[in-house]
Amino acid sequence: MFGLEKPAGQQKPGGSGGLPKMASVGDFNVLSSSIPATKVELSVSCRNLLDRDTFSKSDPICVLYTQAIGNKEWREFGRTEVIDNTLNPDFVRKFIMDYFFEERENLRFDFYDVDSKSPNLSKHDFLGQMFCTLGEIVGSQGSRLEKPIVGIPGKKCGIVIVTAEELGCCRDSVLMQFCANKLDKKDFFGKSDPFLVFHRSNEDGSFTICHKTEVVKNTLNPVWQAFKISVRALCNGDYDRTIKVEVYDWDRDGSHDFIGEFTTSYRELSRGQSQFNVYEVINPKKKGKKKKYVNSGTVTLLSFLIETEVSFLDYIKGGTQINFTVAIDFTASNGNPSQPTSLHYMNPYQLNAYGMALRAVGEIIQDYDSDKMFPALGFGARLPPDGRVSHEFALNGNPQNPYCHGIDGVMEAYYRSLKSVQLYGPTNFAPVINHVARYAASVKDGSQYFVLLIITDGVISDMAQTKESIVNASKLPMSIIIVGVGPAEFDAMEELDGDVVRISSRGRFAERDIVQFVPFRDYIDRSGNHVLSMARLAKDVLAEIPEQFLSYMRVRGIKPSPAPPPYTPPIHVLQTQI
Repeated sequence: MFGLEKPAGQQKPGGSGGLPKMASVGDFNVLSSSIPATKVELSVSCRNLLDRDTFSKSDPICVLYTQAIGNKEWREFGRTEVIDNTLNPDFVRKFIMDYFFEERENLRFDFYDVDSKSPNLSKHDFLGQMFCTLGEIVGSQGSRLEKPIVGIPGKKCGIVIVTAEELGCCRDSVLMQFCANKLDKKDFFGKSDPFLVFHRSNEDGSFTICHKTEVVKNTLNPVWQAFKISVRALCNGDYDRTIKVEVYDWDRDGSHDFIGEFTTSYRELSRGQSQFNVYEVINPKKKGKKKKYVNSGTVTLLSFLIETEVSFLDYIKGGTQINFTVAIDFTASNGNPSQPTSLHYMNPYQLNAYGMALRAVGEIIQDYDSDKMFPALGFGARLPPDGRVSHEFALNGNPQNPYCHGIDGVMEAYYRSLKSVQLYGPTNFAPVINHVARYAASVKDGSQYFVLLIITDGVISDMAQTKESIVNASKLPMSIIIVGVGPAEFDAMEELDGDVVRISSRGRFAERDIVQFVPFRDYIDRSGNHVLSMARLAKDVLAEIPEQFLSYMRVRGIKPSPAPPPYTPPIHVLQTQI
């Protein structure tokens, strides 16, 4: 196989040496299999929702849940924005989902009337729900599913319309800015409070809302802030598809007054600021009634800038290496490894929870690490020969070179350690996080990214130091995955995850969310189908890595290196003797 040496001096966590780093072009083929066949964008609208507010209409939000395979647990997938004062919302925020023809993806759409700023849904009024599958939406005529909202006995809760659109693979975004002149005055006491609503046309001629500008108060000549939108959202990558823009006068009660509309296309807009991009705002009703009607004002495009969004795979193809380090909890709370009740029990017939989690995550992530050499560390044990407690020891017993070859090598070193060290304590995470951080700090050019997998039974002893380590590490090219095994309460881990509240230490907040936590018990398949349950575990813990990776690259302004040209073997010219 054709190989390329990594430049000297780029090391992975562990010892001072290590084997030469080999990256082969052949390794990149594995990526194509993990990319979903299709991504679909779901747009949600409702009609005739229940009115739960006394003095105004409901302020609805839609929350989408997906159902885990196997344990049937519903997990929140995402939320739309809240739309004030309406029973007929057309939500702007879309849900983008992977669509696999061969998988049944159960979906649940819950609707709430939002009464406060609290993210806790129990604090808001439930308006009903709708159950369906992703295949049901995609398979409906025009990929448009209309179903009644249910869930409140004896009440008609309205209907929900979900439309699925397959996303083109266009990855450009545009930054646009608009202004308007001499818009119609709609307010009795003041001028209008205008805002724009953008819609893209669908294959069947209907329109889907894709962007709303902010409201500019009390003016007939507004200048709106520049906004960024993906070309996919604006026109699904079809440059000639109609884009309809409506102009409204904002009203506090939600009954916004229609000023007028115009149509354009991505191709027209891409001409930038010119006479072609000054649009007459037309109100069809006024035009029909008044002979002398000219327009209801004009809207002008001030700027149009195309930006190409880069993906995780662009960096991988450009040669960025993902360095994977494992840290395993060897504290006494795991139980004596010789006893079947222990989380570290070495069952000759089946992997224990540590082994299953390690293999599930490692086997996927190793595809992105060309030399397959992984530093494997342990913490919380007494080491031979003198019984000193270590929170950062090499599983293979070689502190100068803790690399193990492949996931099998890591498993072997893990089992060997169990036989030689004494489980002890306390459970300190900071040393292993700092260990990886030292290496990540030495390679900040985007050529390497570090992922630390910590597997633990979860009762953490050095919370303050761990938070400090995570806040420091959030500036570095690294992510941390924590898998909690066993029956413990994992409240502290949820805090480290930072999905709800960004983690902070001594008044400093993490620059990025870099921790992803999952409890292993959520993935135990009672039927014994470990392959399926471990696939789900890996999918969930690795799901956030590409976005965490991209957030680091974006903040640092690091662009992907160009992909190497495909390797073609040299042609040997045969010398023929005369």
